[in-house]
Amino acid sequence: MMEENVISKAIVETYMKEFVSNLDVDVAVVGAGPSGLVCAYYLALKGLKVTVYERALRIGGGMPAGGMMFNNIVVEEEAKSIMDEFDVSLKKYDVGLYTADALETISAFSFKTIKKGVKIYNLIGVEDVVIRGQEITGVVLNWSAVTLAHLHVDPLAVKAKAVVDATGHDSELCRIVERKVGGLKVSGEKSMWAQEGERILIENTKEVYPNLFVCGMAANAIYGSPRMGPIFGGMLLSGKKAASLIAEKLNL
Repeated sequence: MMEENVISKAIVETYMKEFVSNLDVDVAVVGAGPSGLVCAYYLALKGLKVTVYERALRIGGGMPAGGMMFNNIVVEEEAKSIMDEFDVSLKKYDVGLYTADALETISAFSFKTIKKGVKIYNLIGVEDVVIRGQEITGVVLNWSAVTLAHLHVDPLAVKAKAVVDATGHDSELCRIVERKVGGLKVSGEKSMWAQEGERILIENTKEVYPNLFVCGMAANAIYGSPRMGPIFGGMLLSGKKAASLIAEKLNL
């Protein structure tokens, strides 16, 4: 029989070895929702070292719940190629619209992103950013349990050449920058308007502060644009665009 302490040692040693190796990365993505995972996947395709931090136990953001817990999602024609790349089954519903199983979709995103070499850390939140001069140079981490318990435990930091705010509706990293250093204003998202929200999301996906990029609903929240609800094509295209912008900045 395997001794319990050997099992514990295997887990701790493996985790810590990986953790130490990821204290200096090319890109740190904050938020493991669909846009963050897609962004990380396409960055990894470029050969970049990427980590994703998710404070929740599970990854996927709001996608697993679909619309009001009907766990299906809608994707437009423009994003079909991304769904195809992740081998997600699609059902044509109307002209230019497809439905997909929300759990299959997020599972496929997670699986393929990890297989491309991205390290996803769940139960770790980003509570601050590292700024040197006028540039973001990393993120500050703490265990989610520490935050939830309101414990006074000092965090650890990770160095990164670029950081992605994919935290969704709250735009948490951008709000940190807004509060602590200025130079960035978060307007907050407007009420639901799926067509307009999807359209402008791609435009809002950009570098918003030196080395800080934004994708997904965080982008619309910054610029006061509408929320979209359970239609996800724009989210996927936003993640892919953010990856392209970062790769361009890093001269890839």
